[in-house]
Amino acid sequence: MRAIRIESYGGPEVLERVSIDVPSPGPDEVLIRVKCAGINFMDVHTRQGKYKASRTYPVRIPCTLGMEGAGEVVETGADVTSFTSGDRVAWCISWGAYAEYAVVPASRVARIPDAIGFDLAAAAIFQGSTAHYLLEDVAQVGRGSTCLIHAASGGIGQLLVQLAKRRGATVFATTSSDEKAAVARQHGADHVMLYDEGRFADRVCEATGGRGVDVVFDAVGRTTLRDSFRATRTRGLVVNYGAVAGSLNDLDPYELGEAGSLFLTRPRLADHLADGATVQRRADEIFAALLDGALKIEISGRFTLDNVEIAHEALESRQQLGKSVLMIG
Repeated sequence: MRAIRIESYGGPEVLERVSIDVPSPGPDEVLIRVKCAGINFMDVHTRQGKYKASRTYPVRIPCTLGMEGAGEVVETGADVTSFTSGDRVAWCISWGAYAEYAVVPASRVARIPDAIGFDLAAAAIFQGSTAHYLLEDVAQVGRGSTCLIHAASGGIGQLLVQLAKRRGATVFATTSSDEKAAVARQHGADHVMLYDEGRFADRVCEATGGRGVDVVFDAVGRTTLRDSFRATRTRGLVVNYGAVAGSLNDLDPYELGEAGSLFLTRPRLADHLADGATVQRRADEIFAALLDGALKIEISGRFTLDNVEIAHEALESRQQLGKSVLMIG
């Protein structure tokens, strides 16, 4: 089968098109004929080596890239009873999707409705599950909540905005340009502003009568995190779920006390996919929101195994405002 693998860490030039054997599923795994794979920052970070020492995401080279996909089950392991050949499924947080076939733990796999295409399922399963656990499990956002979402025009940011509004929250959003601000507004954000070198915090405080928001979702990191503290109410929550601008390496916990006894967390999706039932529950809610029109995911780019480097370059240059997928099957 054809696959995209890396033997060393680096830029898009380390992506290799190879022909390898179709893998066989273990006792608790399923073999899936991949129809589409999502293209994510996690793929870029895997290629760059950011997970080379991670315990949460223990992916090591050499490896086949792609941690999110959708396709059809073709074979099940001896101990798998929840899936059969022909099932339409999607998965995330299991590497190997940049290939014609992938072996995936059955506990990471979710069925997809017939009305959801493979491309949309592959675009939705990782970022949708991420937005779902951040809102429901970590922040418990609901009616009357206030939240600030950084990078609101990005893939996860767009979903956070829509799902937070669906839950009845008031949404503040930040972006880096007027073009991206328009995207955040189109997806329902109530208040949209530019980062403006941290002055977004002043605008949030002004709009909330000096109180600040209940929770900040910060995937930017170094350039926004301290100002996120300023935008958060006393005893509020700051969720740092990414660091596209780099990590803040000199944070003293004392700062959280000075900012109003804040709570700061750095969660990861893998720790919120405890079992197959949880994976399916999150997927069901995301697919239902897509089907009833409450959630929209723009697939802004479709690529193949022959030009996947272009997608990686677009992600690294922040040129993609929607979600890209790799068309395989």
